[in-house]
Amino acid sequence: MTQRKSPRAAARRNAEPPALPVVRAALEEMKAVDVRIIDVRGHNDVADFMVVASGTSDRHLRAIGDRVVRECKNAGQRPLGIEGADQGEWVLVDLPDVMVHLMLPRTREFYQLEQLWETTPAAPNPPRRSKTGVKKSAKGKSANGKPARKTSKAKGAVKAKRAPRRAPRRS
Repeated sequence: MTQRKSPRAAARRNAEPPALPVVRAALEEMKAVDVRIIDVRGHNDVADFMVVASGTSDRHLRAIGDRVVRECKNAGQRPLGIEGADQGEWVLVDLPDVMVHLMLPRTREFYQLEQLWETTPAAPNPPRRSKTGVKKSAKGKSANGKPARKTSKAKGAVKAKRAPRRAPRRS
């Protein structure tokens, strides 16, 4: 039996959480750099939206984080948690249905959260390389169409490791 979904529930699902416009305004006011808002509804249960933004320095990040928290409290949205405000390299503000990541540009480039959470079609799998260095397709043929060379190891076999040799004990 399928359940019918009411139009009210669908509208609630498509609506922005109340904290998102407040966060957007606070980031704009504090001149956050490269602000990205990612809709992650249906991908995780932690939040509906991820906001990723950068600052020009650790002091700037802490100031942006403080402003986001203050504005959300004024709007009646109390943060569930704040992490990294004392270090300033990555400040995380956890709001109801919105997760705000404030990072220095080098930290943001290293972790690449946007690529992790944005919904883009996955690229096809590249050809694999066998132990002999010949590219193999998924069907076991090399890139030039010839059958790939088989290895002597059985599938899933594990090579036994030798115990390290010990020097003889001296008495």
